[in-house]
Amino acid sequence: MNHGQTAALGRALRLLGEHGDALTADTPDARLHEIKTDLRRALGLLDETVGANAPATRCAEHPNGPVDESAPDRCLLCETRRRAARRSEFQGRPAAVEAPDPAPSRYGVRADRPQAQQRWLPELWNGQEWQLCGTPRRDRREAEAYLAAQRRGPRPAMAYRLVHEFTDYEVLRVWGTPVRIDIEPMGNL
Repeated sequence: MNHGQTAALGRALRLLGEHGDALTADTPDARLHEIKTDLRRALGLLDETVGANAPATRCAEHPNGPVDESAPDRCLLCETRRRAARRSEFQGRPAAVEAPDPAPSRYGVRADRPQAQQRWLPELWNGQEWQLCGTPRRDRREAEAYLAAQRRGPRPAMAYRLVHEFTDYEVLRVWGTPVRIDIEPMGNL
């Protein structure tokens, strides 16, 4: 259904709604013939926009599949699968585990997620905790060279470390000794 068909059908249905709101017991026959004409026009637009046949079953998986009147969803294919499962349970064999309905997950599937990326995080000890001191690097040698330059810089930190991030965090190397410094000058007296 394209946009033009959608708009025309919407206008026709809104017009029918207005006719329905204005309908009373003493509506003249001329008005009823006008409603009949508008109703036929709306049905004609609907016939033009519907491209496929009406579904024969109530099954989301096989809407135009073979019909089984005794099945709850009228789908012969799904009912055959359910009957086979019930028959195998009755004969003492465990039923085959049916796959869950193919409904899209809000989290996606494994193939949709990007591959895990490994990075090396340069961190420095600020006296209280470890903090990131540069941008995460994709190359370990580059991250170590960056930390070496930071240690040789004008105001080096007490300690630096390199953390490997992949699916978890792993401390690879520590330079210096981190000592916890109390930020209060008199030791919280």
